[in-house]
Amino acid sequence: MATLSHHPVVLFLSTRNESRSQMAEALLRKQAGDRFTIYSAGLEAGEVSPYTLNVLEEVGADTSTLQAKDVRPFLGKLDVRYLITVSHSTAEKGPTVFPGAIYYFSWDLADPEKVPGTGQDKLAQYRQLRDQIDQRIRDWLDEIANMTSGKRPAKKVELTR
Repeated sequence: MATLSHHPVVLFLSTRNESRSQMAEALLRKQAGDRFTIYSAGLEAGEVSPYTLNVLEEVGADTSTLQAKDVRPFLGKLDVRYLITVSHSTAEKGPTVFPGAIYYFSWDLADPEKVPGTGQDKLAQYRQLRDQIDQRIRDWLDEIANMTSGKRPAKKVELTR
């Protein structure tokens, strides 16, 4: 699993790798093409939510390679440049240091699995989350472009408890 790509590696880390991190992986791949090597993983592996697949397909994001993954096999085998946790609870429960990670970002995104209601209510929540992640990725791409262009100084941040 060691990455040999010349592209910077982005790892989206979540609790179960069912929704938020999967959306982020697919949407970054859709927006940034092959500028990055992109992964998502969870502190444990769940199952990708059918709602996640549905709302990603609605916007033309490729879901064919999405599968829930546990983060442990990635540790020490992935040259991560950008580690992005998708909730504060993941940041609190996750690894305190990810080997090789240079930049760390924490996005606190609501867990759509916790929304009560009918299938239509859940679908609406997933769509809202998808759109929020899509905008967050656009903002993040601008932020790292500014960091690397010298318009704003890069800031290294390490995961600590």
